Amino acid sequence: MSDVKKRVVDAVARTLKVDPARITDEARFVEDLGAESIQSVELVAVFEEEFDIEMEEEEALAVKTVGTAVEFIEKLL
Repeated sequence: MSDVKKRVVDAVARTLKVDPARITDEARFVEDLGAESIQSVELVAVFEEEFDIEMEEEEALAVKTVGTAVEFIEKLL
């Protein structure tokens, strides 16, 4: 597991209070992990802080799965 993926999984588990074992590349934030809209915004903020990056909010909120979040963040790093 890449460092970025591990940090994304840890951040998602902390923010959404889900078991890290449930967090796969294909896991969808809303449908599979139960994120509500406010938590989606919170996740963006957590990722920005975790990776010291600036995410365009509309683009970031268009990311629906853990795997695409990892790819999105890797491109910004």
